[in-house]
Amino acid sequence: MNADDAMKSGGSGAWRLIARYVRAVDAVSDYVGYLAASLIFLMGAVLIFDAITRNLIKMPVHWAVELTQFVLAAYYFMGGPFTLKNNEHVRMDLWYSTLSERGKAKVDLVTVWCLIFYLGVLLIGSISSLQYAIATNEKRFSIWNPSVIPIKALLTVCLVLMLMQAFALVFKHIATLRGETL
Repeated sequence: MNADDAMKSGGSGAWRLIARYVRAVDAVSDYVGYLAASLIFLMGAVLIFDAITRNLIKMPVHWAVELTQFVLAAYYFMGGPFTLKNNEHVRMDLWYSTLSERGKAKVDLVTVWCLIFYLGVLLIGSISSLQYAIATNEKRFSIWNPSVIPIKALLTVCLVLMLMQAFALVFKHIATLRGETL
């Protein structure tokens, strides 16, 4: 029985709400992940622009490499929830692959709580760092001297989304243990 069947047959209100939450978080993670994937083109364009201005025109732009670094940071921040949703993260698969689906769900249910703790600590740190950046108008020390507030804000938002995705995984693993799918 999947979540849609449970909803059609009048499954519990809480379970329907959980199924909607999981679908909504998965959809947002997909959207943000595809948006992150498109940032590769922006990075390529900026680096090509930098190469042309530096080598052909002999007029280097000092912001190009630094902007590419910021875009790369945004790329991996935004790609985190998508990677987590699609189960494409790094895992020691030595004995995990030999487990049944229920066995994998049990192991994943334990490890996802470790992830949630880790993400919670990161979120607390990112909020503190963002508050400091806003209070001091923090800038990166370089010729370009850009503000770091936007990238720190993006990190904080992406950590919230990763936490939401981690809780969606908790619900998915519980559903697997119940013999259902979300």
